[in-house]
This record gives sequence, C-alpha cells and structure tokens, in this order.
Amino acid sequence: MNLPSTLVILYITVGLATVWALRTAFQATGKKSRTTKLRGPKSNNLLFGVSKELFKSPDVGGIFEAWSKEYGVAYEMPMICGEKRIALCDPRAVAHLFSKDTWTYSGVKGVKEFVARRLGKGLLYGEGESHRRQRRTMGPSFTSTAIRNLTPAVHKVIDKLKAAWEASIEASGGDSVVLDVQKWTNYVSLDSFGIAGLSYDFNSLNGKPNPMISVLDSFSEGRPQSAFGIAVTVLVVFFPIVMRIPTHRNQMFDRLHKRMTELCEALVDNANANRDPSEHASAINLLLRAEEEDSGQRISREEVLSQLRTMLIASYETTSMTMTWILFELARHPNIQTKLREELLSLGGEPSYDQLTNDLPYLDAVVQETLRLRPSVPEILREAAEDDVIPLSEPVQTKSGEFVDSIVVERGTVFSLPVSCIHRSEAIWGPDAKVFRPERWLEPDGITKKAQEVKGYRHLLSFGDGPRTCIGKTFALAVVKTVLSMAIRNFVVEMKDGLDTKVELSRGVTLRPKIVGEEGIRVPLRIRHYKG
Repeated sequence: MNLPSTLVILYITVGLATVWALRTAFQATGKKSRTTKLRGPKSNNLLFGVSKELFKSPDVGGIFEAWSKEYGVAYEMPMICGEKRIALCDPRAVAHLFSKDTWTYSGVKGVKEFVARRLGKGLLYGEGESHRRQRRTMGPSFTSTAIRNLTPAVHKVIDKLKAAWEASIEASGGDSVVLDVQKWTNYVSLDSFGIAGLSYDFNSLNGKPNPMISVLDSFSEGRPQSAFGIAVTVLVVFFPIVMRIPTHRNQMFDRLHKRMTELCEALVDNANANRDPSEHASAINLLLRAEEEDSGQRISREEVLSQLRTMLIASYETTSMTMTWILFELARHPNIQTKLREELLSLGGEPSYDQLTNDLPYLDAVVQETLRLRPSVPEILREAAEDDVIPLSEPVQTKSGEFVDSIVVERGTVFSLPVSCIHRSEAIWGPDAKVFRPERWLEPDGITKKAQEVKGYRHLLSFGDGPRTCIGKTFALAVVKTVLSMAIRNFVVEMKDGLDTKVELSRGVTLRPKIVGEEGIRVPLRIRHYKG
C-alpha cells in the first residue's frame, strides 16, 4: 500500500534532518579528514546544498565553469545533508582518475544502486575483476572487423529511414515535411542495434508495436516534475531507497524495467532455439555462450539480461541523442551542412565502412564537434576506494590560503567529473569553446595544447576513458556516420522556425534536447529532398 504523499514528504524531511544532524555531529567529534580542504561555492540550501541548483540548471556545465574560474580547477561542493563532493575541471586530474578506474576509483554507491534496480548488475555496475570479465565476454562483438561485417545489415535499417522520410514528404503533398527527428533517430538506433547486437529486428521504423518502445516513448512526453518529484530524483544518488516512492517518474522506470526484462527473456529464448554456429558473433550469442561455460568466465542468466537491458538503453538513448544534436546543428548552420554534403557526394556513391572511418575528414569533424559541444553524459561521478594523491595541471588555493599542485584524498571521497564543463571550457578549448566549429578538428593548431591534455577518445570524454571506456564506441560512431551520410546526401535539413530557434534540455530517461515551446521532448525539423 502506498503512503500518502504528504506523509512520505514528512518522513523524508525528518530522515534528511536526522542524517544531516548525525553527519554534522560526526564531523565535529570524529577524526580529522586527511582530504585537502578546498574552497568552493557556499550552500544555498540547508538540506540539499547545491544539488537542486545543479539539477534544475539549463546549463550545468556553465555553473561548473563559473565556479572553476572563481575557485580553481579543483573545488569542493556542499551536497545533500552536508556531504562534500570535489569537482575536477582539470584534464590531468581527470586522466589520473580514469587511469585507475574500477580499482582505486569506482562508481558511487547511490548511482550503482540506481543502475542495479533499473538495468541490473551488468557492465555499468561491475567493478574490478567483475567488470574486466564482462568486457572480455562482449568485446569480440564490438571489434572493427565485427562491425564491418555488420555494415550491410545496418544499411538495410537506414534504407528504411530514407524510405520513411520520402514517404512522409510525398504524403505531405509538398516538397518538404516537418518531422520530429528525435523520434526517428531513436528508432533507427534501436533497430540498428537490434540487428547487429541481438540478431533481432525491432521494426520500430515501420511502426511495429512493442510494449518496451511504448514505455520509452512515454518518457518523451516531457511531463513536468512536481517539486516533490524533483526532490525525490535529486535524492536518489544519496538515498537510493527513494526509488521505491511511487512518483510518476519512478513508476515509469519500473514499467520500463519490466518491459525490457520481458523482451530480453524472449530474445534469449529465441536465440537459444535458433542457435546458428555460423552466425556472426553478436552480443547476445557471445553472452549465451558465456552462460554455458564451465570455466571461471561463466556468467549467470541475470547477468545476461542485465547486459541486454544496458545495451538497449545505450542504443536508444546516447547514440540517438548524438544524431539528434548533429541534425539540429546542421539545420542551424546551413553552410556547414552544405560543406558536408559536398564531401559526401564527392565519393560518387554510398560510402563503405572503411570510407566512413578514414576518408571523410569533414564528416568526422562534424561528429567530433557535436560530441564535444553536446555530450550525452554531462557529468560522471566516481568515489575513491582507497586513499590517493591526485596531481593537478595548475595550482589551486586551499581554504587555508595555501597553493597546492596536488590534492590528498581519502577513501570515500566523491568526485564530480563535469564533462559538459571540460568540453566547453574556454580555459581548455579557447575563446570559441562554445561555438559549433568543426574546422577546429582539421586545422593544425585547432585543438589547443590544454585540450590535448584531455586523455579520452580524440581529447573528449564522451565515451569516458580508461578501463571503463564505452565498449560500443566504434559501433555507435559507425551508425551515426552511416545515418548522417544517408540523410545529408539525400535530404536538406532546416530549422522549422528560423535559425534563431532556441533549444533546451529536458529530462526523459536521460537529458534530451528539446525545441523551446514544443510539447514534449521534440526536435521538429523541416526535411526536404536534395535536388542537386
């Protein structure tokens, strides 16, 4: 039986106050922390610290950057119930953490519990040897060779997208049509991964009904969260038990987990019944083989389902989001779109996987610039599993006034790695850091020396870095480039209401782009045939 909301709020408030009081008392009487005392922003809320400010901000990266200008590249933030969190806006410090990821640094407990409840204890949950074992199991399905072999199947999916857009234009009775490109990129991402990773065609591009897709689509309604709902969402990382409170968002996540599990169980049963030893090493086939192994590499059925749920969400959310942002930026910058089209048409036909990877520098630059300016994951959290010393690329001033070029941290310290700040920081990328300018990736000195200190893929943290770098990176980039090649060679993408159209972030399953003034989380763009 669900408790009345007012009573739940009362219980949470009393609980938070109790935790805050106990934490304050412990800090006053307990042993002195060895962690370097850094300066940082003041708390603007007794219980929530700056958590709500960060959660509700339309530009969280801008807040992190403003604080880094005031307090330095490493600073302390007051969070819920007096907890302190260290923000690292320094490439050298971030590289240090990623180099020791899953061992010296691990996922934050609250985030891991969120992942466990929503997706299961798969790759996003695992640490240390467990994480290494899971990556080793799935790695062969995401190699360049495996992805090259899947290219024809992915092209068939993207041909469906082309046919659907052409049919929509024809049905409109004119030479163009306004389409919500976010919906279409969601579907093409899911169908592509279904064919490649699961040996299954979701057929969402053809409108095939699917209970899981229906739940995912419901997140795009963009229903505003109540003050209580926002408070619950903010509290999840600190008090995972609040995931059990029946808010609208929590209930949607529970429905999504149920539908994904039903689908994944059906996919596993189907794959087992139709096992073909000659079939490509898809993710689901590799997982099923690992489930049958008698060695130490054997994985459980729940691990199989957890990995499948994780990959489904990744394909639907992050890959599609990147495609949506690219189409939006190309519509807002028609000169860049024209330049890209000229490069793509110069090949004289549909580019192969190797051409997409190696022979289209401007396409690559457009993708890289979007990953930089519009990262799908704006912030990464990590927790120190043991004491450590983190080097900095420049000194910061401590609370005592001392300047230090490294910070001492003890076990349990929580860190924020603000990707959206690091990717858009003028201190790192130069004065045009917030400008969409693909040419920077092609110019001899386009990437500043400071940006070159970022050790992630192509000096970006879009796919993370270190042992936890995204396993599906190569596949995601291949799908993004293949979709873009088809779309820009055959269509012109335009802003529906002019180049000054505003965009904002809205919370679906993750943070999604949304055209200001539109209902739900929609990015409607005008699509017309390219006539040469």
